[in-house]
Amino acid sequence: MMKSNEPQPKILVFSTNSISDPGIDLAGSAHMHYSTAVQVIPLPCSSGVKPSWIVHAIKQGFDGVFVAGCGGDCAFLADCTPRTSALIKQAQELMKENDISPKRLKMSGLCSVCADNFVAHMNAFQKDLIKLEEQ
Repeated sequence: MMKSNEPQPKILVFSTNSISDPGIDLAGSAHMHYSTAVQVIPLPCSSGVKPSWIVHAIKQGFDGVFVAGCGGDCAFLADCTPRTSALIKQAQELMKENDISPKRLKMSGLCSVCADNFVAHMNAFQKDLIKLEEQ
């Protein structure tokens, strides 16, 4: 865990209202420790994330973007996971075109009770972003 006086990489999280968002809320209500530099935007479905949003977030000062996917539990689309994966690949290509490292984008499925998993992802991603800045 980083010291509170050290600058922390800013991470934008796209989460899903009914699947990953409750897990993220659980991490907060259980007082689990992860960076206050993490900001969450809920969406109905992870396949609704637009690659241009990811690039825009990085250009506006976020150090990384994390997409908390629905996994196989999406209430909207049976093929949500493959759609979201395809969007992530498109975003990575768009990032390369804009001279942004694709390592600034991560995706993982998170369920409604995956608070520990969310915190682990945020802490690991922050460490990865710090290493990326040092290169």
